[in-house]
Amino acid sequence: MSYGFGLTIESLVAILLLLTILYCARLNKQIERLKADEKLMKASVVELVAATERAERAIAGLKVTARETEDTLGGRLREAEAYCKAIATSVQAGEEVLGRLRKIAYANTLLGAEATPEPDMAPAPPANDAKAVAAAAQAFAERARARAHGRAA
Repeated sequence: MSYGFGLTIESLVAILLLLTILYCARLNKQIERLKADEKLMKASVVELVAATERAERAIAGLKVTARETEDTLGGRLREAEAYCKAIATSVQAGEEVLGRLRKIAYANTLLGAEATPEPDMAPAPPANDAKAVAAAAQAFAERARARAHGRAA
């Protein structure tokens, strides 16, 4: 009986030892997978750090480009605005001159032959010449307006 009892205990110890070995083998495989995942994770972190550095350099380059563009285009835009203001002023002055020419032409047609030139003044141009001057002034103003609108657009 003691022989059977000893064999049973030895068998139980052997089974427990076998279970322990199997459990250790399973744990070893899990540890190997974790180590492989750790290596993969470290590689991913290294790649992310490198990508972040490249992105930061690209952003810095874009900021420099934006500043250069602002300097270049900003100056050109300010210059273009100054030209537009100058052209608008010139067009307005031309329209004023045209209005005066129209008034002169209208007054000349009203006075026409009734007006007698004073001796120290040159004779007034006939009504046809006044109309020609008014037409020429109108054409000049229209061309100036077209140039101003063409540049502003």
